[in-house]
Amino acid sequence: MKKVSVIICAAGAGSRFGGDRKKPFVDVAGRPAFLRSIDFFAERPDICQVLLAISPDDEELVSVKWGAALAFSGVKLCFGGSERFETVAKALEKVSDEAELIAVHDAVRCCLTNEWIDDLFAKADETGAAMLACPVVATLKKVENGVIVDTVDRAGLYEAQTPQVFDAKLLKEAYAKLDSLDKSKITDDAQLAEAMGRHVSIVETDHSNIKMTRPNDLPIAEAIVNSRPKPKGDGPLGPFNEEDMWR
Repeated sequence: MKKVSVIICAAGAGSRFGGDRKKPFVDVAGRPAFLRSIDFFAERPDICQVLLAISPDDEELVSVKWGAALAFSGVKLCFGGSERFETVAKALEKVSDEAELIAVHDAVRCCLTNEWIDDLFAKADETGAAMLACPVVATLKKVENGVIVDTVDRAGLYEAQTPQVFDAKLLKEAYAKLDSLDKSKITDDAQLAEAMGRHVSIVETDHSNIKMTRPNDLPIAEAIVNSRPKPKGDGPLGPFNEEDMWR
């Protein structure tokens, strides 16, 4: 079982979401989205490190409201940048030397399942690069100046999701070459591996692994969370299971 370091990305501005609280800190069915994401990784035996990458502007909020519980579960804070690739690059500087695989996950994609993570880690262990993805089912139109100019063939098209997991050396090497690429076109970490000529495998999921982007995504995420079976622990509850303390 390879050891995995997990980077939880929560540094983005989230301008499309709006509201008075950034989307990673918005409650989803009673608990902040970023904590729901952390829950999937914090207690796994194959995880050697969880890094929560936040904006420096949010350090006081996170430290005061959730710092003690994060520390109890071994979650380390680091600062991200204004762009996704900057956040991951900064977090990579903090990754433990023990990590053989590195997983990058969106904090606001909080509707994972443990089965998806199990399958993903196994695939990344086998291939060196793997990600969650779901088939595109909608009819896609290419539009120019408000007019449809083409209907895109959706055969073989998948929607990229997270986590995305890579051999630690591969991801670090990919980011070391970032300056030679057009950063404006880098939207996920798999693109960096692809740019190096590496194949990235997928583990197929469905659209319930939603990424909250706009306000109307919140009730959808809550409905998904509420539809899932509630975990039943055998021992005492830890800080990430004490639901009331996160309200």
